[in-house]
Amino acid sequence: MKKILSLLLLFAALATQAQNGLLKESLKVKSATLGKDVEYSIYLPADYDKSNRQYPVLYLLHGYSDDETGWSQFGEAQIIADKLQGEIAPMIIVMPDAGVSWYINSFDGKVKYEDFFIKEFIPFIDANYRTRPVKQYRAIAGLSMGGYGTLIMSTKHPELFSSAAPLSSGVFTDDEIANGDERMWKDVMGDLYGKKDLTGKSRLTEHYYKNSPLKIIETGNADELKKVRYYIDCGDKDFLIKGNMALHSVMIDKKIPHEFRVREGMHNWTYWRTALPDVLKFVSVSFHQQ
Repeated sequence: MKKILSLLLLFAALATQAQNGLLKESLKVKSATLGKDVEYSIYLPADYDKSNRQYPVLYLLHGYSDDETGWSQFGEAQIIADKLQGEIAPMIIVMPDAGVSWYINSFDGKVKYEDFFIKEFIPFIDANYRTRPVKQYRAIAGLSMGGYGTLIMSTKHPELFSSAAPLSSGVFTDDEIANGDERMWKDVMGDLYGKKDLTGKSRLTEHYYKNSPLKIIETGNADELKKVRYYIDCGDKDFLIKGNMALHSVMIDKKIPHEFRVREGMHNWTYWRTALPDVLKFVSVSFHQQ
């Protein structure tokens, strides 16, 4: 009897394992734009190898100082996606490495990550995996620097994404940039928007405004921006809450429909792991046929 019970438990465990998706970490794509190989991780849904169907894609972006393994190793994205089977649309989740590029083209043209992502990476994923390569079945989300990248990609290229979910996004007001910490500008922002020795309002360069989600939304075509469904989430104790509230405010002024969540929490993985299930459910709404 014990042997039969053990066999039944083993078969149950194997059946459960067979239903899980497949995570592949640190694969490489050659980029002519960046002049190097770029690593990415990818989650394939449970039945990917058992069918010929095409799948929607969620691009899930990491934060500053992380890489393509951040969402899988710390965010447990694959575990969360597996647990939500039956509640969310089966989807491919793609997690690219962006270094500390903030997902934009730098002011000096030395790092053109936005160009790589839009012109090379998305076409590469569509060509090498069974995706549904149209707007309705493509979404983007990310945390912190990746939340900023989510906003950059979705507001600059609304024709490519059906939904966007920035979490604790690195959005700053003009005042925060102009009067922000000198070390933060020299070590992080200066390489993106202008020279490292800029101070005060001189930091508000033309390139900064071209890559400020607040300015893009404020001056952008509302009808185009409304073509993307937005889900914004930030912890009430997060140091980035002010910029996220400003984002909420400018979207209200622009009459852009969006969901805005402020939950108890800080700028950490505990918060983002609890946010991801709602993100997956949110993007699934766009993926489902009406």
